[in-house]
Amino acid sequence: MTFPTLDAWLQALEQRHPSAIDLGLERVGQVADRLAARRFAVPVITVAGTNGKGSTVATLVAIARAAGWRVASYTSPHLIRFNERICLDGEPVADADLVRALDAVEAARGDVSLTYFEHTTLAAFWWFQRQQPDLVVLEVGLGGRLDAVNLVDADVAVITSVDLDHQDWLGDTRAQIAREKAGIMRAGRPVVLGEREPQPVLLELAAALAAPAAIKGHDYDFTVGTDGWSWQGAAFGRLDALPLPGLACENAATALAALQALAGVSALRVDATAIRAGLPLAAVSGRAQRIATAPDIWLDVGHNPHGVRFLWQHLPPATAGQETHAVFAMLRDKDIDGVIAASAAQVTHWWPAGLDVARGCSLAELVAKLRAQGLQPAGEHESVTAALAAARQQARADDRIVVFGSFHTVAAILASGD
Repeated sequence: MTFPTLDAWLQALEQRHPSAIDLGLERVGQVADRLAARRFAVPVITVAGTNGKGSTVATLVAIARAAGWRVASYTSPHLIRFNERICLDGEPVADADLVRALDAVEAARGDVSLTYFEHTTLAAFWWFQRQQPDLVVLEVGLGGRLDAVNLVDADVAVITSVDLDHQDWLGDTRAQIAREKAGIMRAGRPVVLGEREPQPVLLELAAALAAPAAIKGHDYDFTVGTDGWSWQGAAFGRLDALPLPGLACENAATALAALQALAGVSALRVDATAIRAGLPLAAVSGRAQRIATAPDIWLDVGHNPHGVRFLWQHLPPATAGQETHAVFAMLRDKDIDGVIAASAAQVTHWWPAGLDVARGCSLAELVAKLRAQGLQPAGEHESVTAALAAARQQARADDRIVVFGSFHTVAAILASGD
């Protein structure tokens, strides 16, 4: 069965498979083989990690475009429109093209049941194959080893970070989660590690695969100054006075290491001119994104302790006397207690809100978790937009408001236009 519009297709896919997440490559692999969708005629960079994936992909795309390459990118989840996930040269796929791709997957599917993510991932692959890009950049949805994105062999694997998240699917320890993410590595192909002290299992598995590993702080590194930053590594040497990207240099540095690795396994090369031209264009909606001033309003999709610690470290430091208002909403199955604990020292006033989505944490649950850590809400609101409106009324012009906790939290504000 096919559907005439993208909205109709997505609604049907949400209801078709018995579970939203059904990790494994056997079912989706059957359909991929029928579509001949497992391979691209161009190099592939696959990015996995607990946090930092989207920023790394955005940097790769920006520099690749500055180099004159035609680049296809696949990310998830989206904030406002599904099409954001599937892009060519930074532009989302058109509805009509995506409908055709979904139709093609449906025609090949037969009686194989696919999840929403599996069906749309195959549609992305099918569409990319017909666009003749120079480079394909793929972001893993969940984990790595059993994620549908891992149907495609990566020429360069990138693992940005490893921390506790999605424990129901990936394991209860960082080592177990690292092993799942390491599933994107391929024998003899380079892997770039975005942490200075990567989990030992990553290094063990890379060695077993004879996959050359580039480790931050060892094989490449960066430093940040007041007006720019510097990067150093074997391929590009030392690059000084680089323009600051619109995202964390931590992740931009990892992307540069991935481009260095790409030069070792393909004919694609970037030079310092493309790097300097591309970096200022690297930005991701909803990641440390400032949308207003007086007071400053920042949006961030951070939704686990590692992600929110990174957020607080990379926001501009609070000035003397500046108060921080947190507009805060999360999904029920995330580590809400850990996120609150990681943020408590940074927040002056809490404005919790309910999330009226599947798996959304109710306002009552969120308030109870704040109070359990000795934190009293400044106000309680059933929606993120109402919480932000209340925080704006109370905040002084030189204060700041930080909206965080989930992709859904940020999407509510961006969709409202506030």
